[in-house]
Amino acid sequence: MARNEQLIRQHKILQLLEMARFGRTLDEVRDDLIADLGLSSLHERTVRRDLEALMAAGFDLQTEQVQRGKVYKLGRTERGVHKITATATELIALSIGRDLLYPLVGTQYWQGIESFWNKIQEEMPEGVWEHYERFRKSVHVMVGSTKSYQKQEGILRTINRAVAEHRVVQIDYEPVGRPASTRRIEPYGLAVYQSSLYVVAAAAEVTDPQQRMRHWKLDRFHKATALDEWFKPDPEVDVSKHLKNSIGIFSGDSPIQVRIRLGPRAAAWVREDPWHPEQQMAEQDEGDFVLTVPASHPREVLPKVLALGADAEVLEPPEVRQAVVDAVSRLAETYKT
Repeated sequence: MARNEQLIRQHKILQLLEMARFGRTLDEVRDDLIADLGLSSLHERTVRRDLEALMAAGFDLQTEQVQRGKVYKLGRTERGVHKITATATELIALSIGRDLLYPLVGTQYWQGIESFWNKIQEEMPEGVWEHYERFRKSVHVMVGSTKSYQKQEGILRTINRAVAEHRVVQIDYEPVGRPASTRRIEPYGLAVYQSSLYVVAAAAEVTDPQQRMRHWKLDRFHKATALDEWFKPDPEVDVSKHLKNSIGIFSGDSPIQVRIRLGPRAAAWVREDPWHPEQQMAEQDEGDFVLTVPASHPREVLPKVLALGADAEVLEPPEVRQAVVDAVSRLAETYKT
């Protein structure tokens, strides 16, 4: 058993009881834990010991005999301790952030966002809320097309638990254009990119440390099962740094530097909407610019270069330049009259 598994259970118990106005029976707590943590089974003795441990730690847990049995409830000292206050400007900022997080709809993260937003709304004086609503109408957030991960909610819970417990997960995964296969992954975290969720995980069967980390799109998961097998996280893996090696969501710990000639107009667009925080732009004598940007795969550069048309030309490396040449050749053949 992972060291922090008990701590995760107990934290979840407190969350469940906080949301239960009329308390929960032992069986209800156990069933909710199984569902929320993606467990296959859980003995009620374990849940009882967790509740007793929370009481011993000083949490105000109370019991009451009701028609459906003995229920556990959080006492008043654990509820409503922190009052939420906010100005209209803070509400606007928070609601904009909420709009930007629409890609998380259907996940427990979105449930948390909505729960917190509702609490704030309940605490706000009517005048402050009216002021917020009046000014919020002037700010519009365009998040593009969104989707829901409600169908993958159980899979996501399993992945989250595996990340916390460093647990190996067996998945049924179907990449676009290829048949589904069963794989074993070692998940390190999650990433949100262009309205999609990705699992950042090592492929268990790969031994080369430069090739192990992959980005698995949650949409392509058919099933995920946490195995009774644990992995030791690589201390060299920093998910934040790892994700910075790409323009998009392609994985790779050894990015290549791509040099692209840009015309003045294309350079202005790339300055306004940078491709990468570490990109560099150098003006040339003839008035053009050379953009240097890190990339993990030619495919993440290709759509951006093609979108700029003749105002962009990949100079190096050769494999990225050839990828553009091949794409342009296929397009020319397609549009040939």
